[in-house]
Amino acid sequence: MERLAERQIRGGVDGLAVCTLTGEGPTLTRSERAAVILTCVRFAGGRVPVIAATGTNATASTIALTRDAEELGASAALVTLPYYSKPSQKGIAGHFAQLAAATHLPLIVENNPLRTAIDVTLPTLTALADIPSIVGMLLADGSTAARAMPSDLCQRFLRLSDRDATALSFLSTGVRGIISAAANVCPRLYASLQQAARGGNLSAARLLEDRLAPLTTALGAEVDPAAIKHALQTLQQIDPEVRLPLLALDDDGKQSVSQALACLSEIQKSAISI
Repeated sequence: MERLAERQIRGGVDGLAVCTLTGEGPTLTRSERAAVILTCVRFAGGRVPVIAATGTNATASTIALTRDAEELGASAALVTLPYYSKPSQKGIAGHFAQLAAATHLPLIVENNPLRTAIDVTLPTLTALADIPSIVGMLLADGSTAARAMPSDLCQRFLRLSDRDATALSFLSTGVRGIISAAANVCPRLYASLQQAARGGNLSAARLLEDRLAPLTTALGAEVDPAAIKHALQTLQQIDPEVRLPLLALDDDGKQSVSQALACLSEIQKSAISI
């Protein structure tokens, strides 16, 4: 994990997000989560912030995991809307109000209706904006917040994308960056895409997006952790094992990722001016 973190930091990422879906966070025990967070916090050594995913479908367990992350030195917590239980909008607001009262960590709200079966409404976004420690929103393509957030709330929240395939189009709407799954595979190129877009060099950003498209596609629309781990096994000899209910990549998936990595190798040999 230290080796992977160093590769990300040297690749130019702005932070490390740990215990996320890509990192199989839902399958980790509480002690494993603590080990992951502590390892990254110690190894990053303040060079970049460490954001710990701590959200669950229950307020009490979300508070417990967020307090753990705070004690272990995380810089912020990434907190999904409670999944499966489908709380009301008042329940969502109450969930985050209690969490904010129980921890001093800055909070980033993850809004992904396809995974949680709930979406925040604009009145709920306004209520969340009144909670000072909620600093950001991680937005999925299908969320209300991604489609129609008013300008005052756009200024209030640090807005982040959650999908590499659409990150560039999101950036053009004022989104500040992405919590990227594909950057685990090639951090420098995905970081360069973000930096080019933020710097206004859209032609370079589009060129990078086009050249990275085969890899982005091979990793899948939902970015299967098994595909990420297979790529990292090829590039960094990292253990490709995943935990049930996830399964290892099948032969077709492995072939797609291998072909995309071959294309990536050619890209990295070429000069891309940013």
